[in-house]
Amino acid sequence: MTSARPHATVIDAGVGNLANLARALEAVGATAEVTTEPGRVAGARLLLLPGVGAFAPPRERLAESGLETALSEALAAGAWLLGVCVGFQLLFEGSDEFGATPGLGLLAGRVTRLPSGVPLPHIGWNRLHDLGDHPLLAGLGSAPYVYFVHGYAPEGVPDGEVLARATHGRPFAAVAGRGRVLGTQFHPEKSGAAGLRLLDNFVRMAEGEG
Repeated sequence: MTSARPHATVIDAGVGNLANLARALEAVGATAEVTTEPGRVAGARLLLLPGVGAFAPPRERLAESGLETALSEALAAGAWLLGVCVGFQLLFEGSDEFGATPGLGLLAGRVTRLPSGVPLPHIGWNRLHDLGDHPLLAGLGSAPYVYFVHGYAPEGVPDGEVLARATHGRPFAAVAGRGRVLGTQFHPEKSGAAGLRLLDNFVRMAEGEG
């Protein structure tokens, strides 16, 4: 008798690369559900918050739709959360993109513009460095290439919450987390074997297997 596949709930805040992320989760053995329903989010155990584009639209959508409250309820009940790209940025205290906008405040730090002396947005493959000893990063190696699309990135993240860095104009937290709240500035669903391994690690952590 085989055990049930882990079930991942992908939060649709209106600006996500949802289909690709859902397919990547299926590829690592999970079932994936994309939802805008707060009740589905509140009852989930394994949550992902993707996003592309600017910070403010998904932030407003979360607040106005009841999804922010549902996310808080899920986390209080023991859920795990992985933010991706702009969804990762939303986890922090705020962003300076197009004016100051408060974030969810689940991680310490603020999202600021990358330096103007490098091509912006930062699009393409880049190496992670300074990887920490964390189960989310198990099996990725010391300097894996992953795929980025962003012009802003977190800064002021406490060292204990930075799990890996990348550099584009300045070093920034490319993977960060505290407890059951984790995130990546890059797109794991576009990052080949390294991205799939990270998603698999996250699913296993949330299921108590990592």
